[in-house]
Amino acid sequence: MLNSMTGYGRASRTFDTREISVELRSVNHRYLEIGVRLPRSAAFLEEKVKAAVQKRVSRGKADVSISIVSQTGSESVQLNLDLARAYYEAIGGIASELGISGEVDAAAIARFPEVFNPVKLPVDEEELWKEVSEVLEEALDNYCAMRALEGERLKADMLLRADFIEKAVGEIEKNSALSLEKYREKLLARMTAALEGAGIDENRILLEAAIYADRSAVDEETVRLRSHLLQLREIVASSEPVGRKLDFLIQEINREINTIGSKANDLGVTSIVVDVKAEIEKIREQVQNVE
Repeated sequence: MLNSMTGYGRASRTFDTREISVELRSVNHRYLEIGVRLPRSAAFLEEKVKAAVQKRVSRGKADVSISIVSQTGSESVQLNLDLARAYYEAIGGIASELGISGEVDAAAIARFPEVFNPVKLPVDEEELWKEVSEVLEEALDNYCAMRALEGERLKADMLLRADFIEKAVGEIEKNSALSLEKYREKLLARMTAALEGAGIDENRILLEAAIYADRSAVDEETVRLRSHLLQLREIVASSEPVGRKLDFLIQEINREINTIGSKANDLGVTSIVVDVKAEIEKIREQVQNVE
């Protein structure tokens, strides 16, 4: 199955103590690059998230964003009673020394630094990963489904263009054969006119025609082109990641058609070559999206 490198998937679920959301998106990239955004309290999960994504994605720039919202609160506060008592006594000492009256209430002391300190509640890391991984897998399912759907569209488009190229190869072969015959006839006419009816050396005509045929023959190129097109069909039917193989194969197809174009001595062949190169370029653009 052909997969696109671009895709999007999202999933969310509420568990007993928290709500978890995962969003995953990717764009084209030469290699696999995974970026993960997690709450600071769950940063220890980053490598596990990357490993889970890597099992199902082999190429592209993927960004994973994970939100974890506690339903019970993830922080508490700790009272520093010794410090509060010290503040109270210090304030009492100031009042006594300066002859100031007035009561100091608890709310006033609580506002002093470090009387209360936030404390993170302990997290069961295994339980958190179990919940995150469940939501992550669901998001990956949605993401991969989208990539597969887009991959099928890319595959259909490439096969359609491959069919066009194959038909064009047949036309090139036909036009090349006609071109040789036309050259032989023109050569015979020129030699007849030049010699004004004198005896014509058939061997000379055959030799010239053979030289022309050898110089303009495209049989080897068209045979290789057909072979490359067969490979393309086999590759896009593979279940493995094939983007790099396709990229290389398109280079080979383009090389063969360029060689045919350089040998062409017929306007019909030249016109077909131009059309084929346009189709190859469109396939190349599609291949850039393939995993």
